[in-house]
Amino acid sequence: MAVGKNKRLTKSKKGGKKKATDPFLKKEWYNLVAPAIFANKECGKTLITKTTGTKIASEGLKGRVFELSLADLQKNETLSFRKIKLCVEDVQGFNCLTNFHGMDMTRDKICSLIKKKQSIIEASVDCRTTDGYIVRMFCIAFTKKQEGQFKTTCYAQSAKIRAIRAKMVEKMSALGTKGDLKTLVKELIISTTGAEIEKEATGIFPIKDCFIRKVKVLKKPKFDLTALMEWHTDDGTDIGQAVKPEGEAAPAGEAGLAGSGGRL
Repeated sequence: MAVGKNKRLTKSKKGGKKKATDPFLKKEWYNLVAPAIFANKECGKTLITKTTGTKIASEGLKGRVFELSLADLQKNETLSFRKIKLCVEDVQGFNCLTNFHGMDMTRDKICSLIKKKQSIIEASVDCRTTDGYIVRMFCIAFTKKQEGQFKTTCYAQSAKIRAIRAKMVEKMSALGTKGDLKTLVKELIISTTGAEIEKEATGIFPIKDCFIRKVKVLKKPKFDLTALMEWHTDDGTDIGQAVKPEGEAAPAGEAGLAGSGGRL
């Protein structure tokens, strides 16, 4: 030890020992509330340190992103390969109101689709919804053998891959721009777009297992509480009366209505 250095060998350490306390005593649980378009709205819980001084608990929760299985949200095990990301937009009491933040596919599902002796076709597109969200969508598809084909491989030529990719981009752009984000999410849950792309691409080259693999929300509009409450109050159910198909007889009392035949 150098001369003149005081290492405080005789004195006790500053502060002494801290008393061990359970960190969970300072924390509280909040409920996660999914948008009304999903069947299961109470989708989980999250933990945060209680409000102390200027550090407010609700401010720390805003912006948190949670990844949930679509099978849990829709109570349907066939959708277990889909993952939905929800972002906390607002906190009301002990409820965290979430909004759609993205979608993905599980790794095991993608790995099960990739095989030898076939071509992978992928495409991506950025589009703006009518309510101001900018989303990026990724599509994936695989070539398949034609009917009665004996050849073991089914590789597509690059020109045909480009043509199919153009079809994918066109379909995804139309899907993203035709309505608001809620309409887009409903379409993604139903997932009929992949089958439509397969049908349109059949004339170019037969494809299979076409999915919108991933969706990212790149940019959101300014936070609006009214718009968020629409996600959590309106479940999109149709409450109107069913329209009768053409050719069916009209109910009694409606047959002689003015304008029923298109003319007064």
